[in-house]
Amino acid sequence: MKQIEVFVDEVYQGVGGNEKEIKDLKTEMKNHLLEAVYELKKEGKSEQEAIEIAIDRFGGEKEIRSVVGQLFQAQKIFAKRVLYIAFTFLLFGIISFFSLGLFEYQHYQNVEKVGNEILGSLGTLTTISNDTKEIMVTSVEDNKFIYGIKVNSDNSNSDFEFSEDRQETNPFMKHFNTGFSNKDWSVEMEISNFDDLTYGSLFIGLVVYWVLFTIWATINAYHHRGLNTGWIIAFALLNVVGYLFFRVGKGIRNETN
Repeated sequence: MKQIEVFVDEVYQGVGGNEKEIKDLKTEMKNHLLEAVYELKKEGKSEQEAIEIAIDRFGGEKEIRSVVGQLFQAQKIFAKRVLYIAFTFLLFGIISFFSLGLFEYQHYQNVEKVGNEILGSLGTLTTISNDTKEIMVTSVEDNKFIYGIKVNSDNSNSDFEFSEDRQETNPFMKHFNTGFSNKDWSVEMEISNFDDLTYGSLFIGLVVYWVLFTIWATINAYHHRGLNTGWIIAFALLNVVGYLFFRVGKGIRNETN
């Protein structure tokens, strides 16, 4: 029935999206309308009356076009949000990496300063003075990223060791020992290490970005009528580069056609 085909074509006129998907939706709508016309004709309606009633029951051209437009618009909005979230995680990972890296550098600078202060207070002494012990205890107690200090000398029997028992709540934060020494004394400190947290935040940001960008690229390729398994693999492996290859290839095909 020509009128049904014209109606369906007008509903989907100007709707952007995957060509096969639109074709399938148009076929499905046409079948529903034809089925409704057939039932109405069985009730005694003429063909023209049946067509008009079926279209009216379906909602009319304006209403259906609005619904279809909103559906495809919702898909585009979803794809944009996926892309925005992807870049948000990428930015989060990069900012976290550099921020934590800077914090870790400043932390090590502070640890080095404490170590040099202790060595300076020891000087060429053969025994550890009470003032130096107090400096070491205070260094540990005042800095939550220093867990312990141990001082010894090959030229003296005067050793000192102090540690603070702190409950570590961050599973990404590890401890390691670092040392400073001069010809008379050696100072060893147990301090926090932020490498797992620093690289972990970058890794999480990159992985989430990579997955979401692959999803976005797949959706976009689908709406540009060019999606296949090969492109999905390219997006997953090459990310932005894979999508650029897709767009360049799509542009060449369009020019050829």
